[in-house]
Amino acid sequence: MSAKFVTIERFILDNQPQTAKGDLTNLLYDIALAAKIISFKTNRAGLQEILGQAGNTNVQGEAQQKLDVFADRIIFQLCDHPGRVCVMASEEQETVLHIPDQYEKGAYALVYDPLDGSSNIDVNVSIGTIFGIYRYKDWDLRGRKEDVLQPARDLVAAGYVLYGSSTMMVYSTGQGVHGFTLDPEIGEFLLSHENMRLPDPPAYYSINSAYYNRWSKDVQSYVQWLQGRIDPPAPEPSPTLSSRYIGSLVADFHRNLLRGGIYAYPAEIGKPNGKIRLLYEAGPLAYLIDQAGGYASTGYVDILDITPDELHQRVPIYIGNRVLVEQAEKFIQGEIMVTA
Repeated sequence: MSAKFVTIERFILDNQPQTAKGDLTNLLYDIALAAKIISFKTNRAGLQEILGQAGNTNVQGEAQQKLDVFADRIIFQLCDHPGRVCVMASEEQETVLHIPDQYEKGAYALVYDPLDGSSNIDVNVSIGTIFGIYRYKDWDLRGRKEDVLQPARDLVAAGYVLYGSSTMMVYSTGQGVHGFTLDPEIGEFLLSHENMRLPDPPAYYSINSAYYNRWSKDVQSYVQWLQGRIDPPAPEPSPTLSSRYIGSLVADFHRNLLRGGIYAYPAEIGKPNGKIRLLYEAGPLAYLIDQAGGYASTGYVDILDITPDELHQRVPIYIGNRVLVEQAEKFIQGEIMVTA
């Protein structure tokens, strides 16, 4: 069958292990359905009075957008009752989300950022949903915080949905990274990008250069290396990269996944932990980039190996082609010294 006629449901079903019970498969279906609903609402946002702030502040101290609230509610409501999830955690909620008592408990824990980049909603810039799925840690319990506070290396699936010129869902269950584009005529995600791999050589670096003076000297030197302004005594010469930065993590990550490159949100003076949430953003994307042949690091440690201490923990992030991320580690850890 031609790839353009392979639905996400068919692809997931064809690639699940023969011994699978189907719960993970069906949970991915639930997330795909939520993505369709959010996509439809996003595409009509300017016509349905759902743009602008909701009047609330989330646990991050950020003003919630109306679409933030809508997306958060839709994902929870579609995943709370089918008996596939024991607990959920949302970037928009302060505590874990327990499954209502009247519903059967499932074997998985779901973490998600319902609408990443939501500050861009009102100006029609691409935004996205990020998710990660873990196995429960204790079947005798009804779901607890410890079920989601696991290192990203223990994820059984992760993915994101990009709401842009078209809507794409990209996911992995540890067997490569696969992308599906939503066909609005039939309302189905169809296979469009099978076995996605980071291109080499990379093309782009994505970082907010307006924060240059907030970074350590090591990070500044690394960015200068990316820009081709310095060529330190090292095995890797300065690359020839173009700068692309949207300010929407999913959009920047997706472009670099297709074209090759690195996304970075470093530690800052006064903000040693950076901005990106480990559980909802850095972890799932690190899982995906690893499956695509890349690497994600804080500058010191592999993001896949970090066990979260709390739900809304933040980490610096360097994610993309391995050679670029490993070079960042060398600058930050002092293996490469640049003299003025």
